[in-house]
Amino acid sequence: MNIMLPPMMLTATAETAIETIAEVTGNENLKPGVIQNYLKDLPDKAFAMLVKVVLAIVILAIMWQVINGITSIVDKSLRKTKIEDATVKFLAKVVKVSLDVFLIFSIAAAFGMDTASIVALLGSAGVAIGLAVQGTLSNFAGGILILLAKPFRVGDYIVVNGAGIEGSVTEISLINTRMLTADYRRIVVPNGTLASATITNNNGNTMRILDTMIGISYSADIDKARAVATRVLDANEFISDKYEKTVYVDELADSSVNLRVRGWVKPSDYPKAKWSMNEALKKAFDKEGVEIPYPQMDVHMK
Repeated sequence: MNIMLPPMMLTATAETAIETIAEVTGNENLKPGVIQNYLKDLPDKAFAMLVKVVLAIVILAIMWQVINGITSIVDKSLRKTKIEDATVKFLAKVVKVSLDVFLIFSIAAAFGMDTASIVALLGSAGVAIGLAVQGTLSNFAGGILILLAKPFRVGDYIVVNGAGIEGSVTEISLINTRMLTADYRRIVVPNGTLASATITNNNGNTMRILDTMIGISYSADIDKARAVATRVLDANEFISDKYEKTVYVDELADSSVNLRVRGWVKPSDYPKAKWSMNEALKKAFDKEGVEIPYPQMDVHMK
């Protein structure tokens, strides 16, 4: 059997229950008068909050446009200087990110948020993320060092000593550096590796020494071998005639007499000159009967 209570009795029963809970818990905010006042003020508070949100969105949209304008001005101003393109992009990005963070924190403070707590939370998150991406951060720091110290620039032909990497630099970013090798392979090298390695920059001078070595047997005529190597030097299209060309005995090795062949080439022509010289020397020595010995060992038995 269902019993229907009048609305006034239901209201009185609800108020009695709320008062009982308030007395037991000691929470004055649960009393009916407090709840009624809160519900009465709720529309005004909601309207005020809505106005704040709308104003925040409008301000955010306007300020983002202002920040983009400032970033564009900074970018154009830096490009008028002699700063490299990669450095310009990096500095403009730093300005934009800094202004974006300042804007977000300003709006958060306007809404009454505790920005100190947010900063502490972001700091803790930053430490955790930093530990997870140590390699990337190392490359990022290396990129900044390369952009500031400028050990090489876009277009330079560099050799990363000990890594077997060499080529022309085509792009320098914050994380890695892109290079084009002499055989037209594109390679990407982490900036952390480049920042800690010994770099040979072959664009410091307009010319570079081509230094190659070839061995002849101990029974071969050194003067004849030198004359043949000199003719090969003179005939090579990449070897400059304006600078000295030399062929001399560099070492009396175990199995051969090693001749050092040297000439000057443009840095961009170095790989081609080296490959063509090695081939031309082998062909010329074979044609002239100058023996290039295999590694050998004499064993004497008693």
